Amino acid sequence: MINREVKRKGMQSNIKLGPGGIREVEFVVQAFQLIRGGRDTELQVTSLKTALNRLPELGLLPQTVVDELMPDYAFLRDLEHVIQALEDRQTQMLPTDEIDQARIAFAMGYQDWALLMAALDDVRERVRHHFDAVIADPEEDAEETNDASRLAPAQWRLIWRNELEADEAIAYLHSAGFAEPDKVLKRLQSFYQSRQVQSMQRIGFERLDALMPLLLAAVAENETPDIALARVQPLIEAVLRRTAYLALLRENPQALEHLMRLCVASPWIAERLSRYPILLDELLTPETLYTPADKARLADELRQTLNRLPEDDEEAQLEALRVFKHAKMLHVAASDIAGTRHLMKVSDYLTYIAEVILDAVLAMAWKHVTRKHGVPKGLNDHEPAFLIIGYGKLGGIELGYGSDLDLVFLHDSDGKGATDGPRPIDTPLFFTRLGQRIIHLLTAVTPAGSLYDVDMRLRPSGNAGLLVTSLDAFADYQQQNAWTWEHQALVRARVVAGSSALAERFNQIRGDILGRQRDKHALRDDVVNMRHKMRDHLGSKTQEPRFNLKHDAGGMVDIEFLCQYAVLALANQTPSLATYSDNMRILEMLAESGHLPSEEAEQLKEAYLAYRSRTHRAALTGEKLIGEVDDFKEHRAAVEALWQRFLEP
Repeated sequence: MINREVKRKGMQSNIKLGPGGIREVEFVVQAFQLIRGGRDTELQVTSLKTALNRLPELGLLPQTVVDELMPDYAFLRDLEHVIQALEDRQTQMLPTDEIDQARIAFAMGYQDWALLMAALDDVRERVRHHFDAVIADPEEDAEETNDASRLAPAQWRLIWRNELEADEAIAYLHSAGFAEPDKVLKRLQSFYQSRQVQSMQRIGFERLDALMPLLLAAVAENETPDIALARVQPLIEAVLRRTAYLALLRENPQALEHLMRLCVASPWIAERLSRYPILLDELLTPETLYTPADKARLADELRQTLNRLPEDDEEAQLEALRVFKHAKMLHVAASDIAGTRHLMKVSDYLTYIAEVILDAVLAMAWKHVTRKHGVPKGLNDHEPAFLIIGYGKLGGIELGYGSDLDLVFLHDSDGKGATDGPRPIDTPLFFTRLGQRIIHLLTAVTPAGSLYDVDMRLRPSGNAGLLVTSLDAFADYQQQNAWTWEHQALVRARVVAGSSALAERFNQIRGDILGRQRDKHALRDDVVNMRHKMRDHLGSKTQEPRFNLKHDAGGMVDIEFLCQYAVLALANQTPSLATYSDNMRILEMLAESGHLPSEEAEQLKEAYLAYRSRTHRAALTGEKLIGEVDDFKEHRAAVEALWQRFLEP
């Protein structure tokens, strides 16, 4: 509107409203405040300077851009003040009188008007460049582009509005690449005529009506447009009452492009975006969308996010945690699809996300319980004297997109005495309440979903055991009562959150248990018997040209059992085997220590990576965890040969 008014009235000399003027700097900052201010509350300030300086910290603008915009904005405001001082009124128009021009140049510190205008031109050019990079006028873009798909041909609009004869619409859809144009037309007609759409308020319907032709054009660019539409339409239906998202996609062609790419590649991503539309914000920053943060940056981002919220507003903190998790997992999935991350890195990043969330949840639970009950004798209310142990995929640094968390809770207390707070409770009950609180925070369901599903069955005595165990009781159980399969599970156990001092004690206990002298024949029998039970229960029931990558003979679990057997059998003579909890480094240690030829260790690593790669892909694409025998013949043969040699000679 401002641009049209400037053109109509010939106001290009207005340093506030004209191109590259004061208003464009303000709009750049205000755009980020409006889009991200709800989540990044430090943008809820009235000072442009303060808000502009905070944009680089939040990853919304490069520091180099701010370093240009800040002095340019100051220059424009200084010039505005000088003009208003000269005119003694509110105005931002450059004077045409030569004497007034000379006075303004002098006041601004320039020798003449020409030099001042040269400096002003440079400033306005930079401001306009940054403004265009952040805020593009859809109408101007449409006028300037020659890309037919972005022009949203009239046919798409007519098809969307159901204003074409059915035969003509079907023919057009067929020519656009749709495999089942009649079904697509029915889908679109049903959507357009649905109560949801027809009952929309005027502005919402206008936004949807403007977006749909663009969306259909973008859908048609895909190799499988039928699939693309089927995956994206539920997202549009999900945001019909939150029309700002419709405007976001309409006004950001790049965001629409990223949306199409990700949804076509992964129904998992499409479903996530439909369930949590707030994640659409992530499509606006492709430089972070395809670049997951490492653990240090994740922890810092989460800390800043939680610090912006009231300390006693646990509901808001939980909601922030869930949005954080969904957004960061989207980044990992996007980089996975784009092929910018190696499989091992994908699992690393998914594991980092879980670890920083567990740190935050432990801190929240500790505050909640100590605020009510105080702390047991000898502890302080600032540092949780507690450990969260990760088992399974979390412990082995192999989390996938849908993995739950296998957890065990430990504390360091003799269980005597009571807490020192306003509502004292016995020490064992205190730690039980703490464990219950952690599970509640992780599993509670809200509109933003839950954080993680939690499995506590690997604690001492399983479901019959205490929810939280002392370190001494844990060590005693592992020494005296644990089954071989529980020691196998301990191979993949590690501290994922809690006290560093207690972590050292746990690592010592774990090393002592894994390094114990064992009867290899009895160990082999136990491992093999457990594996056979699992195959009978979880493996494929019939012989087909396909096999279960995880549970069938020669699959992932065979490699895991081989590693676990090797650690339990050999760690007493090679303690370094008990150092790591992940299979890849265990295999490397077996090769380095001479227990397994390097070539065979490499074969197992390659097989394991191939199986896990297919597992990740299956999670993103919705496929079953089944592989074609021919595709994995060599990997499977190598695993089965080593299994026979070491465990069933």
